[in-house]
Amino acid sequence: MAIEVRVPTLGESVTEATVATWFKKPGEAVAQDEMLCELETDKVTVEVPAPAAGRLAEIVAPEGTTVAPNALLATIAEGASDAPDAEAADAGPEGDDGAAQSGSASSAPMRRDVEDAPSARRMMAEAGLSREAVEGTGRDGRVMKEDVQRALEAAKAEAAPQPVASAPPAAPQPATLRAPQPAQDAAREERVRMTRLRQTIARRLKEAQNTAAMLTTYNEADMSAIMALRNAYKDAFEKKHGVKLGFMSFFVKACVHALQEVPEVNAEIDGEDIVYKRYVHMGVAVGTPAGLVVPVVRDAQDKSFAAIEKEIADLGARARDGKLSMAELQGGTFTISNGGVYGSLMSSPILNPPQSGILGMHKIQDRPVVVGGQIVIRPMMYLALSYDHRIVDGKGAVTFLVRVKEALEDPQRLLLDL
Repeated sequence: MAIEVRVPTLGESVTEATVATWFKKPGEAVAQDEMLCELETDKVTVEVPAPAAGRLAEIVAPEGTTVAPNALLATIAEGASDAPDAEAADAGPEGDDGAAQSGSASSAPMRRDVEDAPSARRMMAEAGLSREAVEGTGRDGRVMKEDVQRALEAAKAEAAPQPVASAPPAAPQPATLRAPQPAQDAAREERVRMTRLRQTIARRLKEAQNTAAMLTTYNEADMSAIMALRNAYKDAFEKKHGVKLGFMSFFVKACVHALQEVPEVNAEIDGEDIVYKRYVHMGVAVGTPAGLVVPVVRDAQDKSFAAIEKEIADLGARARDGKLSMAELQGGTFTISNGGVYGSLMSSPILNPPQSGILGMHKIQDRPVVVGGQIVIRPMMYLALSYDHRIVDGKGAVTFLVRVKEALEDPQRLLLDL
């Protein structure tokens, strides 16, 4: 009996996906709920499990195919999981060779049913690397992304350098903005098609620049008070709540406080109307191996420091593993981007449409500042607010950033709602 494998529901407003990676080949045995393939949408990667145990009979949508929701991906021959052993017994004439082959196959150790990290499976598929060529260091032999990277580096080190052959005559190419490349340089380049996520990131960021009247205002904050508060209570906080006290909860709380005073930063344009949000769905930008994604902490105005820290940690971990759902990436009203974790000293973040504001955090750096007429060394951070000047005036933007600065430099204000 043939079981159909179809594209699952992709999420609201998502009408298509691209088949990114097949983890099984036609004829291979599959277990129920074993991952068959990954689909790339504009925002997330969707894993498609096997609906039943059996053998993958046919792949209808190969890698690179664009598919719609509920489209047929493959078929599974149900109850055929033991077919390889029967085929091996029947194949070839009876004799020592056949017996030797049968004995070799039966004595081969079976790999435990361990689900490797999604990022590792994706890297192996993109590099054409077999699972057997990678030694897993995770729990129960689970292959992690770092294991694949080590295997690829080892393979490159073992590969002998090949002489560069003379380049064939170039075929006519369509018009492009890319400058002509010498043949000796072209032979050392690699061309990789952009993923759907990267294409979406590029398109949305360019749309933001083309559509919004984007402007950025800057300030800086003395992080001494927050750092002292964290050092004083971090152990007790982690012991009680089971999560570390980071900087992001302070920034989320400070932005919520400022958005209540300057609501136009938490609004969006809809045609000729301005839609003011009486809630804060805080987007937190997270860098992943596939690109930047912005999971959303919903109703941040109602959450405690501990609840915010737990949710950000969970969303960040699942974002890096490609486990976020479409709903967790939609509906944000304001965004915080932390370039400081990568060492950025100052930058101008680009809006995440249709939002009207985004706050950029940066590296904490000891700098000389004047306090009470004296030059002292303080841990300082540059803050950058990019905003849509169509609905946010300069006064509102500066007021917002000053309120964030005040809350960070005197975090007790957040507790007293000042």
